[in-house]
Amino acid sequence: QEFLLESGGGLVQAGGSLRLSCAASGRFFGEYVMGWFREVPGKAREFVANIKWNGEDAVYADSVKGRFTISRDNGKKEAYLQMNNLKPEDTATYYCAADHTATWVPNLYSYWGQGTQVTVSS
Repeated sequence: QEFLLESGGGLVQAGGSLRLSCAASGRFFGEYVMGWFREVPGKAREFVANIKWNGEDAVYADSVKGRFTISRDNGKKEAYLQMNNLKPEDTATYYCAADHTATWVPNLYSYWGQGTQVTVSS
């Protein structure tokens, strides 16, 4: 069992930055692919980025490529999403997720956090 807890969301102006954190409490964090997703009411949950267990091979959605950076610290059992040059369309609830498989499909992730709200004002 892996419990995930996101933090770092908030209100920021367009062009600003936020850093989201995802803290895990299970024993096998270092074995999991960590993903970030986002969701707005009325729309499907959207893939943002994921990173493999060794911190390599990060994959990004086209909409965030060049602006967001995913990383992880296996010693601290934490994953991060650095978000720069934020845009109003980035406004969403952001979720971290964990699974053994590197995929952009949300339903294939086994573990999820409760989400953290990011609001970008224009």
